[in-house]
Amino acid sequence: MMKAILAQLGAGDIVPYLGPGVLRGVVDRLSGKAMPADSDSLILAMTGGQPMAPRLMYEFPRAAMHLENKKGRSFIERFLTETYGGDNWTPSPVHQWLADQRLPYVIDCNRDTQLQRCYADRAHTLVVGAARIAATPYRFDLYQFDAGQYRRIELAEVDGELPVLFKPLGTPLPKPGYVASDADFVDYITELMGGFAVPAWVKLKRRNQRYLFLGMHFNRDTERMVMSDLIHDAATPAGWALIAEPSDKERKVCARKDLQLIEADWSSLFALASPAAAERVA
Repeated sequence: MMKAILAQLGAGDIVPYLGPGVLRGVVDRLSGKAMPADSDSLILAMTGGQPMAPRLMYEFPRAAMHLENKKGRSFIERFLTETYGGDNWTPSPVHQWLADQRLPYVIDCNRDTQLQRCYADRAHTLVVGAARIAATPYRFDLYQFDAGQYRRIELAEVDGELPVLFKPLGTPLPKPGYVASDADFVDYITELMGGFAVPAWVKLKRRNQRYLFLGMHFNRDTERMVMSDLIHDAATPAGWALIAEPSDKERKVCARKDLQLIEADWSSLFALASPAAAERVA
C-alpha cells in the first residue's frame, strides 16, 4: 500500500494535506526547542509556558480568542509572526522531500514557512486563507512567486500552469495574515462553505483529486470542518489518512469522508521514501 501511494504521489496524482505532525524534528537553531505546531504547544508558547483553564486548553482557536479579547487581535498576529516568521528554524527534510516531487498542488494547514522556503527555487502560486475582512467577499489572498519574491496578484492574473501552495490558516510570508481565533474560524468556515474561500481555478483543479493526510488529526471540530470543505469534489475513495493511534471519532470521520485509514505514523511513509532523511525526524 505504502509503495503504491508513493508511486501515485510521485506521478502528481495525490494532493498532500499537511498537519502539525509533519513539523516534528524542526527545532530552533539556538535553543534546540521544538517548533510549536500542535494545539497544546501553540497555547503554551503563546502564554509563556503557563497552562490555561481546561476549557481554553481544549484547542488553540479557543485560547487565542480568549487572549484576543483581553489583548487585541494584534497580539495573536504578532505572536504567530514572531513564532514562524524568522529563519531560526532548522529545515524540514519532509517538506524538502515533498518539494522535490514537483507536485502541482499542496495543502499546508500549518502557519510556518517551511514549504514556501522549499519552493523558493521555482515560480508558484500561493493561496493564503484570510478572515474577518470587509473589503471583499473572498477569504483568500493570492501571490505569485517569481524572480525570488512574491507579488500580490488578482484572480485574473493567475497562471494556471504553476504549482499551487494553499495555506488556509495563514503564513508570515509575504505578508502576515492568519486564521487563528474562534472568530476567525467562524468567518472563514462560513465563507468556505459558501464557496468564497477557495479560488475558482483551484475548485476546478481539485475535482476528483485524492488526498494524503500527513500529520493530521480529526479530533476537533475546526480541523474537520476546514478539511471537509477543502476536499470537496474529491474522488471516490477520497484518499488516505495516516494516523498511528486513531480515536473512535477519527475512524468515523475517515469512514464518512471515504478516506482509507492507515494506522501508522506519517513518518513510516517518509522512511520508505527517504530512509536517510527520515532519521532526522525520528
